[in-house]
Amino acid sequence: MKYVFVTGGVISSLGKGLTAAALGALLECRGLKVRIQKFDPYLNVDPGTMSPYQHGEVYVLNDGAETSLSSGQVYETVIQKERRGDYLGKTVQVIPHVTDEIKDRILKGGEGVDVLITEIGGTTGDIEGLPFLEALRQFQHDVGRENVAFLHCTLVPFIKAAGELKTKPSQQSVAKLREIGIQPDLLVCRTDRPIGEDNRHKLSLYCNVGLDCVFECRDVEHSIYELPMQLAEQRMDEVVVKRLGLRCRPIDIAPWREIVRRLLQPKHRVRVGVVGKYIELQDAYKSVYESITHGGIANETAVEVVRIDAEDLETKGTASLEGLDGILVPGGFGTRGIEGKILAAKFARERKVPYYGLCLGMQITVIEYARHVLGLTDAHSTEFAPATRDPVIHLMESQKSVVTKGGTMRLGSYDCALTPGSRSRAAYGADAVKERHRHRFEYNDAYRARLEAAGLIVGGTNPQSGLVEIVEVKDHPWMVGVQYHPEFQSRPDRAHPLFGAFVKAAVEKSRRSC
Repeated sequence: MKYVFVTGGVISSLGKGLTAAALGALLECRGLKVRIQKFDPYLNVDPGTMSPYQHGEVYVLNDGAETSLSSGQVYETVIQKERRGDYLGKTVQVIPHVTDEIKDRILKGGEGVDVLITEIGGTTGDIEGLPFLEALRQFQHDVGRENVAFLHCTLVPFIKAAGELKTKPSQQSVAKLREIGIQPDLLVCRTDRPIGEDNRHKLSLYCNVGLDCVFECRDVEHSIYELPMQLAEQRMDEVVVKRLGLRCRPIDIAPWREIVRRLLQPKHRVRVGVVGKYIELQDAYKSVYESITHGGIANETAVEVVRIDAEDLETKGTASLEGLDGILVPGGFGTRGIEGKILAAKFARERKVPYYGLCLGMQITVIEYARHVLGLTDAHSTEFAPATRDPVIHLMESQKSVVTKGGTMRLGSYDCALTPGSRSRAAYGADAVKERHRHRFEYNDAYRARLEAAGLIVGGTNPQSGLVEIVEVKDHPWMVGVQYHPEFQSRPDRAHPLFGAFVKAAVEKSRRSC
């Protein structure tokens, strides 16, 4: 078992996660099984109750974990152990008890893979991140230094007044890391221009890193999916393989070349509107945006994502929806922007624009259809209108006794049996699938017969509970809503089937409009 730890210095937002993902992709291209995890030093137990403005989207795993692994989870576990008497009356301290818990989670995270890549959130020197770095210092000795590689992301800024790049911030950042007891093996330098051989030699000398282990990481020209090739050209995967003594085949970068080719040389172009309430925040719908791109790659299509604030639709009308080839309403919570999302669904249904609803977006589909096709003008979700006369979306029975908010939703992977003849069944090419969920409210089965008779068919259900997982508008080119989050299982080389089908429908719509 081999471990790669990714840290960052000087400033945040240097792209530690992208670097870790790109390295993981390169190692996978060598036939290795790789897993990535992230440790975040905040004290929240998980990001599930955090505002998107604080954390961005909440990524859900198959087991229901709302990532990332946080200080809050670690401290909570340590305190629970103390309360149970697991420490046999000892004084509970950061060292060894907190650091032992962190190390234990690293070991468990690496089970069943060849390489575990762990990103440490925050910036080297932050006080809240020190227990994690101390745990890494200990861990390298526990498993053997030959089984661990440290990759440090840093900044090499260009000072306009001096007319030159400066390596001192990187030197200071590495010095801080070495004070803690960690010597980086690889240095990834974020910069907006070539760093040059002189600066590479200087960084190698002052940071005590081999010359071939100093990597230049400039902003990619078109897409983040160019990054694996950029790092492969500098032989990062070779350095890591040699450092860790990995036995693997030579790299086959061809799949990534094909992905980039499809991005840069598309056969089609479409415009897709994403209607949400956190539109101004890039990370709030990060996986949705990337999954749309994946759907474009699968269809050799350049997708222009048009961000539309749901509240603007309520106050300014639907003019911003004109000319779109597809409309997507993502998940979310709270009443703000709900009526705007309903207007978007109505526009898509009436104008025959491909529509894709995710989680809340699926519930919006049901509410809109009940109001404007069934004529139930008060139809709503009890999440937003508890006293509605027609609760077509209501609280799940299992949620009615829930008091605390954190980690109590319907979380994780659940089965979905697909309806024969449905668009979803055709897209998946399978009779049953597993998808990840994160919700409290559900389709009200009491309205199912009337809705289906009116043309809103059920495309999939959970076989254990009977919960409706997918709805589809029958007399429409492509209008599908899913109760789950398919964006969490999409990849650039393997688009989620529904995202692929959605973009394909958008392409067909654009052709009809020509």
